[in-house]
Amino acid sequence: MSDEQRRRKLGDTDAPVEDEIAESFDRIVAEGAARLARSWTTVLVTGTFGGLEVGAGVMAYLAVLYETGDHLLAGLAFGIGFVALLLAKSELFTEGFLVPITAVAAKEASIAHLAKLWGGTLVMNLVGGWAFMWLVAVAFPQFEPDLEKAALHFVDAGFTWQSVCLAILGGSTITLMTRMQQGTESTVAKIIAAMAGGFLLAGLQLFHSILDSLIIFGAIHAGAPVSYLDWLGWFGYTLAFNMLGGLLLVTALRLLRNKDLIAERRQPTSEDAETRR
Repeated sequence: MSDEQRRRKLGDTDAPVEDEIAESFDRIVAEGAARLARSWTTVLVTGTFGGLEVGAGVMAYLAVLYETGDHLLAGLAFGIGFVALLLAKSELFTEGFLVPITAVAAKEASIAHLAKLWGGTLVMNLVGGWAFMWLVAVAFPQFEPDLEKAALHFVDAGFTWQSVCLAILGGSTITLMTRMQQGTESTVAKIIAAMAGGFLLAGLQLFHSILDSLIIFGAIHAGAPVSYLDWLGWFGYTLAFNMLGGLLLVTALRLLRNKDLIAERRQPTSEDAETRR
């Protein structure tokens, strides 16, 4: 008896991997297919909400940073934004790597659907976040020094190996957070994963294309010596290496781990054969 045959016999299902992994894979594919099937209107609106809700996390981050000056404590507060994303079912661009790509790999959606989700979500995350940070800058003028210092931390970093590594870690961290949330059906466990992801991203000041863009927008709104051109120069390479980190360090390895499940899902079913007839 081969290892795969023994695995199928010992598990509760006949999947070629452990039952928990098979169940998690099915959840990821189902959610990814549903997200990729959204209309343009839904993609744009959901992306806008994502920007607003991450903005709530940035507001909490700035409040704690203003009171304590401690980035690690502020990072814990930022987790509120990821909890809001989770419970409100909104969309953040950098959360769109593992789940939708797995659905595409399983032939439950197309590359065109993925491009629509990514493009619409990215633009509207930035639009929603820009608007929310204008409100924050006007409502809390006392945050201006912290906004300026945080924004300059990013835009003055320059394109260095350290910046590249911070961006790669930022992309891999949020994709890992998504994977942890997909690995459980417990809402409490998902919230813990969201708080952990927020702590690592904001507390360690990893480079994250959306989160840190909102901080830079807030600084611009507050009158700090930062321009949109400064933001764009930082955003371009950060976005690219966020994607590299999320796609290479997490998504690609998970796809390799689930290659047998993907192969089974891609096989035509009897219903497909009947339809072709």
